[in-house]
Amino acid sequence: MAKIILAKTAGFCFGVANAVQTAFRVLKENPGRTRIYGELIHNRQVSDALAEEGAFSVQSPDQLEPGDHVVIRAHGIGEDLYNELKSRDVVIHDATCPYVKRIHNLVREKYNEGCRIIIVGDRTHPEVIGINGWCGNEAFVVSEPEEVELLPDTDKCVFVVAQTTMKPEKYGEICDLIKKKFANAIKSDTICNATEKRQREALEISRESDVMIVIGGKNSSNTQKLFEICSENCQCTYKVEIAADIPPLNNNINTFGITAGASTPDWVIKEVIKTMEEILNNKQETENEISFEKAFEETEVNSIRAGEVVKGRIIGYNTSEVFVDLGYKADGTISMEEFLEDPDFDPERDLKEGDEILVYVIKVNDGEGNVSLSKKRVDSIKGMEDIDQAFNNKTPLEATVREVVNGGVVANYKGIRVFIPASQISDRYVKDLNEYLNKKVKFEVVEMSKNKRRVVGSCRNVIEKEKEAKLEEFWNSVDVGQEYTGKVKSLTNFGAFVDLGVVDGLIHVSELSWKKINKPSDVLKIGQTVTVRILGFDREKQKVSLGYRKAEDNPWFNIEEKYTVGDEVTGKIVRLVPFGAFVELEDGVEGLVHISQISNVRLGKPDEVLSIGQEVKMKVLEVNPDLKKISLSIRDVEPIDPVREDEPEAPAEEADVPSEHVEEMKTTIGDMIKE
Repeated sequence: MAKIILAKTAGFCFGVANAVQTAFRVLKENPGRTRIYGELIHNRQVSDALAEEGAFSVQSPDQLEPGDHVVIRAHGIGEDLYNELKSRDVVIHDATCPYVKRIHNLVREKYNEGCRIIIVGDRTHPEVIGINGWCGNEAFVVSEPEEVELLPDTDKCVFVVAQTTMKPEKYGEICDLIKKKFANAIKSDTICNATEKRQREALEISRESDVMIVIGGKNSSNTQKLFEICSENCQCTYKVEIAADIPPLNNNINTFGITAGASTPDWVIKEVIKTMEEILNNKQETENEISFEKAFEETEVNSIRAGEVVKGRIIGYNTSEVFVDLGYKADGTISMEEFLEDPDFDPERDLKEGDEILVYVIKVNDGEGNVSLSKKRVDSIKGMEDIDQAFNNKTPLEATVREVVNGGVVANYKGIRVFIPASQISDRYVKDLNEYLNKKVKFEVVEMSKNKRRVVGSCRNVIEKEKEAKLEEFWNSVDVGQEYTGKVKSLTNFGAFVDLGVVDGLIHVSELSWKKINKPSDVLKIGQTVTVRILGFDREKQKVSLGYRKAEDNPWFNIEEKYTVGDEVTGKIVRLVPFGAFVELEDGVEGLVHISQISNVRLGKPDEVLSIGQEVKMKVLEVNPDLKKISLSIRDVEPIDPVREDEPEAPAEEADVPSEHVEEMKTTIGDMIKE
């Protein structure tokens, strides 16, 4: 006989109960003038009930009118905001939880003493925001152990407090790391005792339950932590706000466990219990129906029984149901909600008339003469078979990540919850697991409990195996000259590293451009997609050399077709050297005018007649593509002779003789004649 186990601690804690009682009392005494600052508690039903009576939530003091009665939320507010409310003509009713109020006082006291405050919790949670408001909003907030190393160093005393709903084990782990990092760190035990007791009880109940129902608001921190604790111990754990959120459940369930967050009203818990009791009654009815069906099994040819899997044919659908022909005296119906849980579901594509479908029979008569069916349960049965086979064969499966929980994510594989630890979601450190939410991931089943309630997967194993296979394929097929497309991973002074998908290759700075560049960032940017070619590789050292510049982009490519011997060209002087002048013919192409090809007279050095930037006309004397050499002559086109204004021009026969030696030569020749 199936049973229901209800946690003794389920429902309102003292602080929440006090806040709700305060709000409804103030509302009764001041109808039409009561306002709630923020969300009173994390429960939509309570907020809606207050709003229906006229107690609306406000998010700013500017929304208040003189004479209003303001109820401060159970999570509390900061000191500056509290003082601003006091300065206005309103009546304040402080419903802050006593545990939270105690943290406010501790934080303000230690902050005034000069301590640096560290809050362990969710930085976006209103309780943490309120606590931070009592230390000038200068507290450091950490939620994960990895964040401790990111905290800046300080010589001040460090005072550590926790969000009241924090798991004690995690708070202890983070505090140990804080004490290692800071010489003078003080830990304060600020976790609510009721929270600890509620979490311990949830842990115990989830260990002995086939199905665990956690009731609470979507934004409730303590409800989320209860859900995470139960999920670790009970494969079929569901978080619901109201009874209507309870999903279809398997008939083969013996124990239901129920717990609720601190913000869950009694009436919601009672509705859930009533619904669960109805499920148990239906199970008993189903068992009776099965017995009744068995009695007529031999006489009724087309009989179907509750609890069995049958094949049907889709005959239509509407916004709420899918209709299935079972070959039975009545058609079957499947709730459309079962299909809508798949984000890729397309009714026009996936619900074609005539398509066969396997379904699970929930009830032979749903009260309207139809057979109540479930596709989800068939998927779950098949999913567990797949998981069992994948676990034994170490084959990967694909699932969609549905939730981010403490320490990892939960993926849904055909209705089966698969926990993937944060360390196994990737082969790299992932700071924010929310980037995987509602995305498909490949995983390998690495652990299963004996009763198959807990399934643990690893994406990391799959990623590493795929990388190994791709790496082996790369080294077996790579060859010099092959082209690959990759992304620029990093830039250094000596080149750029490109991610080719399985290995990183290096483009040396000399292979980035045919032009002279100052640094690799002149050509490439990190993240840029590039096409490269293999210049060389070493499998043992796992090194790959890449080329980026293209042969056709080389300004010397087919240079002999652009410049031929005898052509007259124009260029700009770019460098002067003792033996001549280098002239730029075009971007990246330079030629040399030897000093002897500049002028008709002998020059001591080129700058006697030339200057950098000067444009000159020349004749091509030689083109050597292999040596990247072009010889040019200015003298053959327009010789540039020096102008010497301080002395007469030398005779033609003495033109090549320096003037200071002319008289000496004449005297020597005269002496030779006399002799």
